[in-house]
Amino acid sequence: MILRTRNLLKRLRRDQSGLAFIEFAYSLPVVLGIGLGGIEIANLAVTRMRISQIGMAVADNAARAGSGNGMALQRMYESDVADVFEAARIQGTPIDFRQRGKIILSSLQPNASGGQWIAWQRCYGLKAFTSTYGIAGNGKTGTAFPGMGPTSARVTAPASNAVMFVEIAYDYRAIVEPFARGLQYFGLNVDNQVITYRGAFIVREPRELGDSNDAATTSTEDFGLFQNTPAVTRQICT
Repeated sequence: MILRTRNLLKRLRRDQSGLAFIEFAYSLPVVLGIGLGGIEIANLAVTRMRISQIGMAVADNAARAGSGNGMALQRMYESDVADVFEAARIQGTPIDFRQRGKIILSSLQPNASGGQWIAWQRCYGLKAFTSTYGIAGNGKTGTAFPGMGPTSARVTAPASNAVMFVEIAYDYRAIVEPFARGLQYFGLNVDNQVITYRGAFIVREPRELGDSNDAATTSTEDFGLFQNTPAVTRQICT
């Protein structure tokens, strides 16, 4: 019995048939962690790119929108804003943008005093977020309102034209949230971020920028943004 036990122990010491499997078992948590970490970081980068693309598309489309002819200035209608936001909705569907994000589209225009003002503002998305740079009606008179954007990159509208200024905020959520929270201990914050973006495009064609002459409203939010017939829902910021 003792001899057989010794022989068994010798064979076990020489047996290496399960060595690779044991080594893999030891290394699996590390490999899995590196892989998931790479996936989370890549997903965050892709989502940031999506947000920037949505912002650029909204500003660019709003700058091109409008209808008119060679005999009159182009007009932008509420339906044009709805079309711009519909494009954003389609772009943002894969990341559930409507529920977790918000777009603020502002028309920055020169006022009668030669200053800057936000003639109207429209929003899309359910996230609680207000403009960092002003609300509709700011700067209507005088020259105190400096324009929109940070001090180091201030955006102003040229004379007799407008700039479509876009602000976006989006609540990012990681793919594997418990794992992403664990990465915070290593200085990698890939969860519960608010991704923000701002962009601006100058209006392409000469656009009518004055009062919409809409007798149904007197709000400064409607200056230069015309209502359709039949009326289209105004996506006013709240």
